[in-house]
Amino acid sequence: QVQLVESGGGLVQAGGSLRLSCAASGIIFRLYDMGWYRQTPGKQRELVAGITSSGRTNYAETVKGRFTISRDNAKNTVYLQMDNLKPEDAAVYYCKAAVPAWGQNYWGQGTQVTVSS
Repeated sequence: QVQLVESGGGLVQAGGSLRLSCAASGIIFRLYDMGWYRQTPGKQRELVAGITSSGRTNYAETVKGRFTISRDNAKNTVYLQMDNLKPEDAAVYYCKAAVPAWGQNYWGQGTQVTVSS
C-alpha cells in the first residue's frame, strides 16, 4: 500500500532551521508531483511548497526565500529545507503525493514543527 512518512519536525528557536523529509513507498515516485502543506488548529491546510515530477517548484509567498523544496527520485524522498523560521511557521506539516491526471492524492500523517520566539 501507499505510505508517505514524514520526519524531521521538532522544536526550534526563531531564526533556526529544520529539514523535513517525506519518504514514499508503494508509488512510482518519479511520476508524482509532491507537496508540503501545513495546518494549524482552526485553519485550513495550506500549500507551503510544491515540486512537480519534472522538478518545477512553487512556494507560498510567506515562505519564499526561506524554504526550499527538493526531491531525490533515487531515494523516493522529498525534502523541505526551512531556514530563518518564524513563530508563524509553527504547524503540523504534511506531505502530499499527487498525479492530477489520474485523480490520485496521498497524504502523510504529518510532523509537528514548533518555533519558539
